[in-house]
Parts: sequence; C-alpha cells; structure tokens
Amino acid sequence: MAEKLVIVGNGMAPGRMLEELFEKAPGLFDVTIFNAEPRVNYDRIMLSPVLSGEKAYDDIIIHDDAWYAANRVTLHKGAKVTQIDRHAKTVTSANGITAQYDKLVIATGSLPFIIPVPGHQLPGVLAYRDLDDVEKMLDIAKNKGRAIVIGAGLLGLEAAYGLKRQGMEVTVIHLMPTIMERQLDPAAAYLLEKALNERGIEIITKANTKQILGTDKVEGIELEDGRTIAGDMVVMAVGIRPASALAKDAGIAVNRGIVVDDGMQTSDASVFALGECAEHRGQCYGLVAPLYESARVLADRLIGGSAEYHGSVVNTKLKVTGINLFSAGDFAEGPDREEIVLRDASSGIYKRLILKENKIIGAVLYGETGDGSWFFDLMKRGTDISQMRDTLIFGQSYQGGTPLDPMAAVAALPDDAEICGCNGVCKSKIVTTITSKGLTSLDEVRAHTKASASCGSCTGLVEQLMALTLGDAYNPSAVTPMCTCTELGHDDVRRLIKAKSLKTIPAVMQELEWKTSCGCAKCRPALNYYLVCDWPDEYADDYQSRFINERVHANIQKDGTYSVVPRMWGGMTSSKELRAIADVVDKFNIPAVKCTGGQRIDMLGIKKEDLPAVWADLGKAGFVSGQAYAKGLRTVKTCVGSDWCRFGTQDSTGLGIRIEKFMWGSWTPAKLKLAVSGCPRNCAEATCKDIGVICVDSGFEIHFAGAAGLDIKGTDVLGLVKTEDEALEHIVALTQMYREQGRYLERIYKWAKRIGHDEIRRQIMEDEAKRKAYFERFVFSQKFAQVDPWSERVSGKDKHEFQPMAIMRKEAAE
Repeated sequence: MAEKLVIVGNGMAPGRMLEELFEKAPGLFDVTIFNAEPRVNYDRIMLSPVLSGEKAYDDIIIHDDAWYAANRVTLHKGAKVTQIDRHAKTVTSANGITAQYDKLVIATGSLPFIIPVPGHQLPGVLAYRDLDDVEKMLDIAKNKGRAIVIGAGLLGLEAAYGLKRQGMEVTVIHLMPTIMERQLDPAAAYLLEKALNERGIEIITKANTKQILGTDKVEGIELEDGRTIAGDMVVMAVGIRPASALAKDAGIAVNRGIVVDDGMQTSDASVFALGECAEHRGQCYGLVAPLYESARVLADRLIGGSAEYHGSVVNTKLKVTGINLFSAGDFAEGPDREEIVLRDASSGIYKRLILKENKIIGAVLYGETGDGSWFFDLMKRGTDISQMRDTLIFGQSYQGGTPLDPMAAVAALPDDAEICGCNGVCKSKIVTTITSKGLTSLDEVRAHTKASASCGSCTGLVEQLMALTLGDAYNPSAVTPMCTCTELGHDDVRRLIKAKSLKTIPAVMQELEWKTSCGCAKCRPALNYYLVCDWPDEYADDYQSRFINERVHANIQKDGTYSVVPRMWGGMTSSKELRAIADVVDKFNIPAVKCTGGQRIDMLGIKKEDLPAVWADLGKAGFVSGQAYAKGLRTVKTCVGSDWCRFGTQDSTGLGIRIEKFMWGSWTPAKLKLAVSGCPRNCAEATCKDIGVICVDSGFEIHFAGAAGLDIKGTDVLGLVKTEDEALEHIVALTQMYREQGRYLERIYKWAKRIGHDEIRRQIMEDEAKRKAYFERFVFSQKFAQVDPWSERVSGKDKHEFQPMAIMRKEAAE
C-alpha cells in the first residue's frame, strides 16, 4: 500500500521535488497538497514579466490541473494549513480539511517584511510575493498615477519596471547609498541606476521612510528629511523572512527558519522542510536554484536514498527587458583580494572579477553577461585561474591562446556546469534529455528540462548545446530571427508588441531596435499582420506592407493578369449569381473560367486596370471578395447534408454557410480553409483541412491541423460538441487562438505541432473561460474586419494601384 505523503505549500520547490519523485518512483506515495493560494503551481520567477505585461498568468503555470490528475495528486486549493498534530500525524486546514500523513513536507515559503511605519496598513500598501500581489498592483495601475517602491533590491527594481510598463510614474526609495548593494558594487550600481533613469524610473537613495500618507487609502509618503512624494500605491520590497510559525507551533526546531539537516529532515524524523522556510547550516535561501538543488536531495531521501545537500553558491540576474546584469559571490574589497576590471563606457559594459588566492570569489557583469555561467562555474569549483590570469576577464572564448568559437566554448564546459540558473539545470541533464527523448527544438527542451523556460537569459547557451548535441539534426526554426532586420524571432516580436503597446510599424522598429530604417519584404507583412490582429480597433492596416495579391485583392498570374474569385457562401450559388458571372465574363472578355477545389468559380486572365469594374458588376449581384488571395479565411467547403443526402446526419450546408458568414474577412497567419461534411463519408473532405467538421448522429466532431498541399496530413480530432452553436464557438475560439499565437506564414498544422495538440484541446475543449475569451476577442475584431475590399476599391480607395503605368506617368507630368 502506498505511503501517504502530505505537502504543505505548492510553490516551485515542492513542485520540482514531486517531478523528481514521480520520475524515479511513480506510485510510491499517495500525495496530498495543501495550497494556501486558490490556484495551481506557477513560476514565481516570472511574476515580474506578468506585472510588466510581457507574460500572462497562463504563460507561467508549471503544473496545471491535468498534471495533478495524471499523477493522482489530491490538491486542496485555497486551503491554508493551521495545525500539525505530530502525534496523530495529521494536518488540518483553516477550511476544515484534515489529512493523515506518513511523511510530511513543510514548504510554506516566506513572508514579506512590512516596515511598521505609520500608515503601513492603509489600502494601497502592498508586498510583492505572489500573484495576488501582482493582481492588486495591476488593478491600481489601471488608473495610472504614481507608484512608490520602497527598496531598490532585486524585487523592488523589477516591480518598479513592471509598474512603469503599465503606464505609471514610478519613484523608488532606497535607504542605502547605492541600489542592489547586496549584489552589485558601486560601479555596476551606477550603470544600472542610469539605465533605469533612462527608462523613466526615478530613484532616490539614502532616503528613509517616516510615514505613509493618507486617510482611507495611500496618498503618498513622507521621508525622514521632510520631503513628501505623492502616490497612489506603495510597494514594500525590503526583504523576506521564513514562514516557520506552523512548524514552531508544532514543536519542530526553528531558528530563523525551520532547521533541517543535509537530508532536509527536521527535528521530527517524519517531517521535512523545503524551500524558503527551511534553514540549512544556518543559511536560508530566497533564490530558486538552491531550492531546486535541495528538492532533488529530498526526493532521493523520500525513496530511501542517501543524497546530501551541502548548501549552494547563488547568482543573481535582473529581469528587466534590455538590461543585462549578472552578479555572484563576494565582491567586497579586502587586503587579501585582487580584482580585474574591464570598462567600456561607450558600450555600457562593465566587468569585475574578485580573486583570492588565484580563485574567483565574486563576479559582477553589466551590459555583457554571456560569460556569467562560465565565471560562476569556475567560482563554484574553486578553479585555480593563475594560468589564464591575463585573459580571464575577456571570457571563456579567449582562453588557450586563440579565441574559441562559441560552440567550442560550450563543448569545453564540464557535464555538471550550470546552464540555467533559474531552474538549476546542468549541461548533462540537457544533453541526456535531448538524446533519450529525441528532442529537436528549443520548445521541446524547455518543456522537458525547464532550461530557458523562465527568464530566458540562458537561451543562447541552450541553443548552442542543442546544436552541439544534435549536429545536422538540430532544428533552429523556433528561434530563427524573423528576418535580417532584427535579432528577434516572431514570438518575441509578438510578445513585445503587446507588452510595450506598440501600435504602428515605425513604433515597433524603433522600440525593438530594427537594423534597417523601413524593414524588408519579410518583416513588414508580418508586422502588419501582428498589429492588425493585436490592435484591431486602433491599427490602420498598411496595404503597402502586404504582398501584391493582398494589395490588389486578386491573384496575380504568370502572364501579369489576375484571377478573381467571388465568395459563394458554403459553396452554394443561384441562377442570378451565375448569370452575373457569365455577364462579367462576356463583358470583359475573360479568357478562362474554372471551378475551384473549394467549390467556387475562378475567373482568370483579367487585366489589372479592369479589376475595379469587374468588382463593381459582381458587387451589384451581391458578391463580396472570396479572398482567395488572402492570408485569411478562404473557403468553407460543404456537402449537401441532411437536406438532400440520404446519409446526411446534420445540416452541413447550413452550418458551413453560418461559419463562413461569421468568420469571413478575418486575417490569419496563413491561409485558412474549412469544410463541413454531413456524415462520416466525408464528401467535403473535412479531414484534410485546417479546420473540419464531421457531422454525426450525436452532434459535430471538430477536426483540426490537416494539410493537403506540399505537405499531406490528416486532421486530429479536437472534440465532439452537441449543437451548432457550440460548434461555431469552438471553431471560432480555435481560430482566434491560432491568430494570436501563430507565426506569420505558419500554417495551422505547423502551429499545432509547435504548441502541442493536447494543449490546444485543453484550452479549447476543457477551459471554458479561456475558450469564451478567445471567442469574444474574435467577435470584437470582426467589427473592424468585415469590410469588403472590393467595394472599397470600387469606391475609389487606392485607385492609383489599378491605373496603367502610362496613365500614371501622364498624370504625374501634368
């Protein structure tokens, strides 16, 4: 019978411990978790990007509900444990839940320190420890105003940056003469303060808070020197203390934190402590890497192993976009120490290494931090650097006489060299996972190892390690820059457009430091699409940034003429429409008329200057553009369904028409084709479309991610719904998810493979709130998208585009 393992707390440390436990000994324990927060486990390192708007809560979830279910873990959300009965071996929560344990892990984390100055209990005085704190800050930030951050340590500066990104004015108050004094020397602190000032963040050092002003809410602060600063929010980021009261009340040994031995065991042999609440050899850790190291040890001990935790050497990185900072070890001056310093004022680069007895004991890097992991590894190992003393400051690539290329430098790293500091992932873990699981993309490595999944500063190292491990099999497509104009990939550009509220192409190029003045034929269409999708009510579509077919709303042919495809809803037409098409063909001497595979009629060989007149005549008959040229919804192919077919189970034609009329005009990352088949005989070929529907007796089976072009691929089943309304909602939500996450020109089947079919099913089929949010955003965007481009051009919009060159030259001359 499985032992009962109860965990109090659901943070990152116990989450990592459970991953190790389930990998090494699945089924050994019956696991119950009590989480004081009303949610699943998430990456607290990424709270700062959530605050700044660069990530959303869903982006930082580590273990979702499905993970707990798959591992048969009982998770009690919003259940704060208030009592441990060590004799009965039970824990009890404030909401009355009691669970018995054979082994207990206390992982209660830490509590923020709130300075007990007058006014510290006013509404608007906040800590910065969890998602609830972030949500409170974001709520106040909606009204802009000023935020005052007390404390210029790591968390305080990240909070200041995030609130500035949310549109607030920000002032940081710091007691010491320089910021981040525990991690930075004065020179690096000066550079950091200057960079933050340039981002609009005011910093006041050597300032002590006397009181917080206000009656019913925060109105500002008063400093000891008499200065007052008006504000709408005060964020206290002045330190943390271990949350050890629960253990102390239970009679477990507590000093500053819950005292543990090298096996993470407390004074009670059945009770262990893990994370920020634990004190090991007199040290409490607040960074995640040592928590993960101790989590691995505890997992081993729980299954009967003998692993030991001997403490950790930690490093620090600041999560502020555009600022590169690395700090590790002891950088104080002393008579028994040497230092090596490199300064490049014009480039904003500063590096300082502190040596003692020919060993690195501290490092501070600002501006260029690529060698941080290498310096950190030398420091942890106590490596004698005397043979490379003269070139040490230049980094790993310059050791040994001639510069190493980056690949050789990575190859030279030892197996246990730390690659990802945020998640404590070493080189050998990444290499063995890549080879054992056949991983070929960065997203896969992130999913399986967590390396590069948090702050992302180690991404370059991980990519080099993948290239070294895989050789020619490495697939770098996920991290390839979108073009030569930028170093950023599509995903980063999309994320930053939202995070920085960039709403024009020039704004994107300026803020994201484009290398060219106006972009190129690869990036401009992509940027135009991302802006259309993200800001449908604010961004004006730039037709000059589209390909020729989209500019003139017709398909160019090899002889320079164009083809025109009117929209026929669901493939249905009438004698009136057919006569109108015949009249247009005769009137303009159109040489070819073809039925397309998407159940439409294509008129080929139309002169460019005739296009507006052709559209005008078609418009009089009720036609709108079929957008056969578009990176958008093309067709919804249907069979005749239950109205006519003896095998039909549902009205496939009616549903197809409804979907097409609802969704036409929407731009997507690449072309989008749909189909609805009235029965499993699948006459509309729904199982090779981007999105397809198979009508069955019990409802509508929705398919997705098919292809029938250069790549041929059958669809996967998204799920079964019972009604047309549900089918429409799920299809629209799936399309919007693709619109928001797809890379420009990435077909839906490639996007689905990258995101994961199971994840798409989870968001669309299982998460009702998320599905409805996708649906509503699509509906909102359609208010601005469903404008027939043909009728616009007939009315004279961009008429110069369709004039013969000779006429344009004549008008220019006149």
